[in-house]
Amino acid sequence: MILIVDFGSQTAHLIGRRMRQLGIENEYVDPEDILDEVKKYNPSGIILSGGPSSVCETNAPEIDKKIFDIGLPILGICYGWQLMARKLGGKVESAHKEYGPKTITYSNNIFDLPKNNYTVFMSHGDSVIKLPQGFKVFGLTPQVKNAAVIDKKRNFLGLQFHPEVDHTQKGLEILRYFAKEFCKEKISNFKLKPDEIIQKIKTEVKNEKVICAVSGGVDSTVAAFLIGKAIGKNLLPIYVDNGFMRPGTTELVKHIFTDLITVDLKIINTQKTFLAALKGVTDSEKKRKIIGKLYIDIFQNEAKKAGGEVSFLGQGTIYSDVIESKGSKKASKIKSHHNVGGLPKNMKLKLIEPVRHYYKDEVRKIGRLLGLPEEIVMQQPFPGPGFAIRVRGEVTPKRLIQVKIADNIVVEEIKAAKLYGKVFQCFAVMTGAFSTAVKGDARAFCEVVAVRAFESKDVMTSQWADIPYKVLQKISSRIVNEVPEVSRVVYDITTKPPATMEWE
Repeated sequence: MILIVDFGSQTAHLIGRRMRQLGIENEYVDPEDILDEVKKYNPSGIILSGGPSSVCETNAPEIDKKIFDIGLPILGICYGWQLMARKLGGKVESAHKEYGPKTITYSNNIFDLPKNNYTVFMSHGDSVIKLPQGFKVFGLTPQVKNAAVIDKKRNFLGLQFHPEVDHTQKGLEILRYFAKEFCKEKISNFKLKPDEIIQKIKTEVKNEKVICAVSGGVDSTVAAFLIGKAIGKNLLPIYVDNGFMRPGTTELVKHIFTDLITVDLKIINTQKTFLAALKGVTDSEKKRKIIGKLYIDIFQNEAKKAGGEVSFLGQGTIYSDVIESKGSKKASKIKSHHNVGGLPKNMKLKLIEPVRHYYKDEVRKIGRLLGLPEEIVMQQPFPGPGFAIRVRGEVTPKRLIQVKIADNIVVEEIKAAKLYGKVFQCFAVMTGAFSTAVKGDARAFCEVVAVRAFESKDVMTSQWADIPYKVLQKISSRIVNEVPEVSRVVYDITTKPPATMEWE
């Protein structure tokens, strides 16, 4: 097994997922506990993850230098590599910042890859400018000369980029090389096992009832199906129609929980309540927390109506929600997802989240194994707070109408161009920025709409979608003509990192 030292990277959990794909057992440990955990687990190797801190900071996470003297292979990734370099006598400085895709050139074929140049994903503000003794460079980018280094004698590997993310080409092969060649691990194929998840739910819930928050999205649907297979009629799915969802969502939810699984679905119309609660609120974090609290208030009220028979709240939380909401000790909070960081502290219902430790593509595989139809499994994600976080600034009835019309135009045109199944997500955002326009030979000062479309598998990284100009032109033309009081349309071409999927 391999130990992963978690320094708080947004993608630290992905390292474990990749090890799992290779059939290798792994455990996460905090940096301050590493020596004790090595004695406990007797691992074949150690991976030092990335993290949001700088090794140049006074209070940055540290690791005991003795870990480099115990004879275990060690892979340092981003912050982990910088910390290793510094501990072993190298030098790190705040320089050569890189975010998103970069081209790396390998000077030799150490990973048994068929060519020299590959795209890798970077996310760092510091760089190793002087190597520790014993290390040799074998990979560099135009900005960073020590992007991939090796100490063959001690079996140490340092990577400035993130091999664990999907958008790093041949990243899994690099991790396989470390596990197989350095750690002498046996590689095998990993299979998702829904039956094990279902059995775990049965053991936890027993004969109690579970209210399950459903939205028609793949995450909440898969979670509900897993819970339903475990407890049958004790599953109580609730759809909160808050007015922030896409048109047709109510009908979709009815189809899922009437035609695909027969349970007593309850639909609660709360459009006025949610809109009133957000009146005057412009801060993104406040919006998410208000929405999260309203959801929980509704579910706890429904649990009361059930006469105390309900102890659990089921949610379709996936791991990307968790990590962006500060899912580990050293992580940085990016945003409070309404079903994670937006939950109130005094919640009485116990959470049950069957897909919490899985990524979007894994959840989709679980859905297929459960027999869900492809149109449900492959539908585009939609945020729990809905259009409330696609309106920058205050959510008013007028701006809600605007964003819904604009979003519908984006989806219609992407579908018409037969691109809907090729992009992970596409949508419109009311930006809160205003610019001058000429409409009917008169000056207008109206809001700017942003269009975002990107490709991704697990939500941890993304590449903006290369939408043909003619399609973008049609989307732009329709939005400025059909959406009231809009001046212009811009297309967001930012990768993740540094951007997040949503604007808020």
